[in-house]
Amino acid sequence: MGKPRKKPVTPAPAAGKPPAQPKPVGRPSSFTPDLGLKICARLAHGESLRAICRDDDMPDAATVFRWLAGTDETHTQFREQYARAREAQADYLAEEILEISDDGTNDWMLRQAKDGEASGWTLNGEHVQRSKLRVDSRKWFAGKVAPKKYGDKQQVEHSGAVTLETLVNEAVKKREGA
Repeated sequence: MGKPRKKPVTPAPAAGKPPAQPKPVGRPSSFTPDLGLKICARLAHGESLRAICRDDDMPDAATVFRWLAGTDETHTQFREQYARAREAQADYLAEEILEISDDGTNDWMLRQAKDGEASGWTLNGEHVQRSKLRVDSRKWFAGKVAPKKYGDKQQVEHSGAVTLETLVNEAVKKREGA
């Protein structure tokens, strides 16, 4: 068995000075409008909430979600800012999709023969597939964040005839039954 541990010695405060306050542990969790603006600005520029919340000066994602669920006036304003930032993020991702699609660098590789001489160009399938995955991921996310603008269009088909007479008869039946 080892020696018993000794408690660390805390120095006595200097005469006339209050004792030092311990530093808070963890990330900031108090909402401020300035912090909300910083989060929303970074979201609007395409950064994920997870990436933002990894920074030491930012709150945990669970804290941000608590703020979004808050009902007081400052949290309501933050919720509106957050919704606008997510819409802007979808626009940012749509522009990024175009950039990825138009960027053909590394799509082709110079093929070398066994003797080390260049023997022609070959398609870099791995890079092309990676670019496709990046585009598809952004399309999916933009469709979830801004479904009216970037989501799949839902088409509703109606079969059968609807006449004014049918509608009036149904309304009369409902009224009589009520």
